Amino acid sequence: MLIVDVLTIFPDMFIGPFNESIIKKGQEKGLLKINITDIRDFSVDKHKKVDDYPYGGGPGMVMKPEPVFNAVESIIVKYEDIKPSERYVILMTPQGELFNQERAMELSRKRHLIVICGHYEGVDERIRQFLVDKEISIGDYVLTGGEIPAMVLIDCVARLVPGVLGEASSIEEESFSHGRLEYPHYTRPEIYKGYKVPEVLHSGNHKLISEWRSFESIKRTIIKRPDLLSSYPLSDIEQDLISRLEFNTTKDKKS
Repeated sequence: MLIVDVLTIFPDMFIGPFNESIIKKGQEKGLLKINITDIRDFSVDKHKKVDDYPYGGGPGMVMKPEPVFNAVESIIVKYEDIKPSERYVILMTPQGELFNQERAMELSRKRHLIVICGHYEGVDERIRQFLVDKEISIGDYVLTGGEIPAMVLIDCVARLVPGVLGEASSIEEESFSHGRLEYPHYTRPEIYKGYKVPEVLHSGNHKLISEWRSFESIKRTIIKRPDLLSSYPLSDIEQDLISRLEFNTTKDKKS
């Protein structure tokens, strides 16, 4: 089971997303356990204040260290049977490492994730330095807070937990799983508004279908995300596949 604890000052934002679709089913199967913690409950201020003005001046407010430290420490005590190596404390922030499928797979192997949703101008630097294991960003842009990025991260990681999706092959063929975008999909009807499903997909020849899917996956990656090739260069097998199928495609068009 993967346990995920989310620390936020807006806990109601998570009611809908975590009670629908795959994440809901994963929790019902006992493969996921998601807890939402209101950081304000751990404030040392009688007014439940969690932010204050920045030292040195400047615009905006900064999240105070005490409520966040207190919340994380209370959660760790609650799950004291989990080893530190099996736990990851994450801060969602635009300054973090860019999130990707490889990082999601790594996180899915942990037993416990604690996800902190930042807000305002940011968090007290001591949270970054002494509490967090990893800062993660979902993209080079700024959102109102860390809640939506946390939902993205948890959705991506949760579906990689064994059993959540049902079939392991569903994960293996998805985009980014092997540095390639996923191949095109088609379903019935075979002809719609004059547009036909590629003949190879209803040929019954599984070898040809597999080759076609591999070729389309590579082609789509080259066209849409060539940057992926720097980390995942084309293999000799893939290059051979491209040369063979491109030749066949050209020959078919000429005939």
